[in-house]
Amino acid sequence: MAYTQDDLISIREAIATGEKSVTFADGKAVTYRSLAELMQAEQIIRKYLEAAAGRRPRRAFRMNVSKGV
Repeated sequence: MAYTQDDLISIREAIATGEKSVTFADGKAVTYRSLAELMQAEQIIRKYLEAAAGRRPRRAFRMNVSKGV
């Protein structure tokens, strides 16, 4: 399935309102079992759209340094 920006918006609105049922831009309706599953779908769609736009995935590096004092 090819995702669109509208699909991502629909998922995010469902997360914000606590709904578990989402209707996508192509007319398909999906009911998720939990909020965690809904958030996982949001992450999948976001990564798909970033890859389609040619953006690299976000990566964070954290360094914790100390002088040993």
